[in-house]
Amino acid sequence: MADTSLSQTEARSAPAAPPRVGRIAGILHRNETLRGYLLMSPTMLIMTIGILVPFLILLVMSFWTREGFGFDTTLTAHNYTRVWNEPIFGALLQRSFWISGVATVVTVALCYPMAYYVAFHVHRNKMMWIILMTLPFWTSYLLRVFAWKVILGYQGVINSGLMSVGVIEAPLEFLLYSQTAVIITLAHAWAAFAILPLYVSLEKIDKSLLEAATDLGDGPMARFFRITLPLSMPGIIAATFLIFIPTTGDYITPALLGGPDGAMIGNFIQLQFGAINNWPMGATLSIVLMLWISAIALVFLFVTRKAQERIA
Repeated sequence: MADTSLSQTEARSAPAAPPRVGRIAGILHRNETLRGYLLMSPTMLIMTIGILVPFLILLVMSFWTREGFGFDTTLTAHNYTRVWNEPIFGALLQRSFWISGVATVVTVALCYPMAYYVAFHVHRNKMMWIILMTLPFWTSYLLRVFAWKVILGYQGVINSGLMSVGVIEAPLEFLLYSQTAVIITLAHAWAAFAILPLYVSLEKIDKSLLEAATDLGDGPMARFFRITLPLSMPGIIAATFLIFIPTTGDYITPALLGGPDGAMIGNFIQLQFGAINNWPMGATLSIVLMLWISAIALVFLFVTRKAQERIA
């Protein structure tokens, strides 16, 4: 009986080992970064599976070749050699980057003043202004492309209006089935993706900095180039990436409005996976396009970072 009471006393006096759950909770409590990754882990897992698996499939398939109605799964770099040697692929890539780059510059240049006005000059109902600016983009992307086809057509709104007032005698051919039509349509279709990040970056600027610059004698232009533009650069970079990356591979707008002179690399990739049924070549072009876009993005980030350092 004495032994039993003694063992119970020793058990009560012995320190309890910290439970595993308690240690994990303590680590999470001390590490804010780890808590953030833990909260994002389900989304990151889904995105990793949804992005990494298709990319690996494309990468492996790019080393295959088409053989009759099937594929030869023997690994070879024949498709990459063909892309490097045949001029048509380089020409399509250059045209795609040119059209996408011009559309990106036009979109950001047009959306920046709108975002600036809402951020600095609208003091009530800002959310209503944001909704009104993005309201046209609630419709289908395909419907907006067809709308521009009607506007830019030979008998469209622009040509009919100019001919009715006697400005032109024949329809302007460069408006439709050209690179101009593709750039105009892409700039309109992706404007909402530029307005929002630009507005967020401008809205976060501390207005007291502008007041201090005014007190030191800076005019409106000096304040803009010394304070507003550098501090809004993250929004400009985000808007540039959100527009340039998807528009480079766009194939719907060039197919409907581009014509022969407005065809882009996305149209050729779509043909490889569709009518031509050469999936390995389509995969190769997709990988090459992704590598080029990644390289351009890295160069753009490097240049903008150096520019920001000089401004600072």
